[in-house]
Amino acid sequence: MNLSDIASHWVALHETLGLGGPIRDEAHYAQLLEVVDQLMDDVPGLESGPMGALVDVLADRIREYEDRVHPWPAQPLAPHELLHELMVEHGLTQSQLPEVGAQSVVSAVLAGKRALNLRQVKALARRFGVSVEVFAG
Repeated sequence: MNLSDIASHWVALHETLGLGGPIRDEAHYAQLLEVVDQLMDDVPGLESGPMGALVDVLADRIREYEDRVHPWPAQPLAPHELLHELMVEHGLTQSQLPEVGAQSVVSAVLAGKRALNLRQVKALARRFGVSVEVFAG
C-alpha cells in the first residue's frame, strides 16, 4: 500500500466531487445526483465492484444533505398535500402533470376534492422516485 498514491487519488476525487465534507449547496447536490445517475447507467456490475462503494459514499452524502435541507415532514401528508410539495420541490405547474390527467383533474386532486387512483399513484411514484406507499396518506 502506497499512502502517497492513495492520498493523491483522494485529493483528486475531493477536488472533483467535494467528497471530503458535506454537500455545500443545491448545485453541489445536483452534481452528485448526476454522478450517481451516470454510474448507475454506465457501470456494469456496479453493485459488486469498487464503483459500488463510491455510490455508497455518494448516497450517504446525498442522504445527509436531504435530511438536513429537504427533510420529510414528521407527520405524513395527505396524498394531495404530498403532491403539492413535490410539485413545488420540482418547480412544476398543474399542466405539467400528465400522470394525473388534465389540468382540471390535477386542480381537483390538489384541492382534496378528488382522490388519486392506483394508475396515477404508480405513475407519480415513478416520476418522483418515491414509493407508492407515500401516497397512501
